[in-house]
Amino acid sequence: VQLQAFGGGLVQAGDSLRLSCAISGRPYSSAVMGWFRQAPGKEREFVAAIRWSRDSTNYADSAKGRFTISRDRAENTVSLQMNSLKPEDTAVYYCAKGSVLTSLAYDYHYWGQGTLVTVSS
Repeated sequence: VQLQAFGGGLVQAGDSLRLSCAISGRPYSSAVMGWFRQAPGKEREFVAAIRWSRDSTNYADSAKGRFTISRDRAENTVSLQMNSLKPEDTAVYYCAKGSVLTSLAYDYHYWGQGTLVTVSS
């Protein structure tokens, strides 16, 4: 499985940005796709996750109400729509694939290379 995240960039506070992750090979029905982020000098943290075959989702508190995770099974992609961005959202964002709808990084076994999101104040 290969994951390719893209869509990062430099935006201003309050702007929106949409990240996408291209997935090589169709995920099995019970797979879970997640987004994590890592800010400079900080631990990697969970952002959102979605089950591939259902609409079950899980969000970090920091993402609730601002971010929306979705998947396109026809295109084999998972996306993260980020609205009302804040400077504290600045981080490298990673997509990941696992099998449990959890916020724990060790439950995700495949990782993309990350895409940088920078939010200026």
